Amino acid sequence: MKKFLFIAAMAALTLASCNNEAKKVDTTAAPAATTKQEPSLKIAYVEIDSIMTQYKYCVDTKATLEAKGKNIQTTLANKEKSIQAAAAKFEQDVRANKYTQEQAQSVQAGIQKQYQDAQALSQRLTNDFAAEEAKFNKALTDTVHAFIERYNKSKGYSFIFSKSGDNILYAGKAYNITEEVIKGLNKEYKPAKK
Repeated sequence: MKKFLFIAAMAALTLASCNNEAKKVDTTAAPAATTKQEPSLKIAYVEIDSIMTQYKYCVDTKATLEAKGKNIQTTLANKEKSIQAAAAKFEQDVRANKYTQEQAQSVQAGIQKQYQDAQALSQRLTNDFAAEEAKFNKALTDTVHAFIERYNKSKGYSFIFSKSGDNILYAGKAYNITEEVIKGLNKEYKPAKK
């Protein structure tokens, strides 16, 4: 019986050692399959805040939009003052009994109409301004993307990220291509003739 146990133990050891050798063969074969070279990643980022303050198209367009915004505010403020003045005069005239009841209702309806027209004008000007801002933002995005695509043909980056505020927690300065991109964008920018 002892001989049988001894032979069984030897057989088990032999099988275990065969299994281990088979595993060794498999594990050495695996690295050979992964010897294919993985493409190396070349990464860069562009600071969007810098583009917004240094790209001449942005600076020019922002100045134009700010001027239009101020004109809208001035126009609306003038309308509001005009309506307030008309309402104040109407109140004085009513107190002085300068109107019949029908005349007072007619003047009051006129002032109300002016107020409604001013609200409609405000809404229209606000919508037009928002549409112009959206058009600017789309043109800016399209211009930057098109430039980066052309720029990257010679640089060969795998990824170019946009960094705005804290959306990238850390980025080494060596990966920052903002200055090159701004120089290229400004070089290509042709201001509209006034």
